[in-house]
Amino acid sequence: MINVLVADDELPAVEELAFLLGRDERIGTIHRASSGAEALRTLETESVDAVFLDIHMPALSGLDIARAISRSTSPPAVVFVTADEDCALEAFDLAAIDYLLKPLRAERLSRSVDRISELIKDGTPAPEMITVDLGSTTRMIRRDDVTYVQAQGDYARLHTAEASYLIRVPLSDLEQKWAEAGFIRIHRSYLIALNHVQHLKLSATGPSVAVAGAELPISRRHLPSVRDKLQSTRIRPQG
Repeated sequence: MINVLVADDELPAVEELAFLLGRDERIGTIHRASSGAEALRTLETESVDAVFLDIHMPALSGLDIARAISRSTSPPAVVFVTADEDCALEAFDLAAIDYLLKPLRAERLSRSVDRISELIKDGTPAPEMITVDLGSTTRMIRRDDVTYVQAQGDYARLHTAEASYLIRVPLSDLEQKWAEAGFIRIHRSYLIALNHVQHLKLSATGPSVAVAGAELPISRRHLPSVRDKLQSTRIRPQG
């Protein structure tokens, strides 16, 4: 069971998040704090696996709390919960494992609990984060949320379940840098994440692979290596 602390200076926000977390059978004790000082006192006296922190709290902000607990020998996992996208860069500099935007969605919160569970169970290191620009806003996304990458000239478009993001990095550079993370080239225009592959399809119109609901072409040059990789992960071709 995962014991958590929810900290927000607005009581309704604390109760809403505690209610949503309480519906997850993986969650154990839920501690509540309505200020940064109360959150730190709770962390000193209780066993907490993860903290869900509002960023904008008076006196001690969520970022202040994260800085304080990062100095401990076994810090809890940190998830920021906020209506403000502008602090994402600083949040991930503090090794936050997730950044949730209000209003909260139950399915998005569940994915955060998935990440906490993985971290506790496997001792997984903090995920690699990627900086993306959306107009005047800078956001951070997790590399393991990227399902496939599409070449667009000197740029690459990163596709996730929720959106796509354009970064100024050639696909060939990502192919080399992300190979060890399970990304393989299937076409001059596509790089895919093996763990998001649903099936390989061989048909008269040419081979393709389904990745997170998208059907992507496989070039003849890349087909042998793609089949080898997918067979090693037990994904078999469909007729």
